[in-house]
Amino acid sequence: MAVTCKIYAANTVSMTDLRRVSLSEIMTDSPVAVLNHNKAAAYLLSAEHYEYVVEQLENLELAKVVKERQGGKTVKVNIEDL
Repeated sequence: MAVTCKIYAANTVSMTDLRRVSLSEIMTDSPVAVLNHNKAAAYLLSAEHYEYVVEQLENLELAKVVKERQGGKTVKVNIEDL
């Protein structure tokens, strides 16, 4: 029975090729899956792409907090009093 696993990148490189070439030849604007025996062992991300992913995760956490607080107790305030 063949086992399949999803690879979450359009570009791939084998461990062997990763050792043979420079990182600059492999890196693109999108993630690169590093394959070991045809299975994803790691993902390479540019700094820009990694920062984007972290920002999206932070946004998801904030959205979760907002959703949890919806419908909670409210306090009416006058903007002039602040």
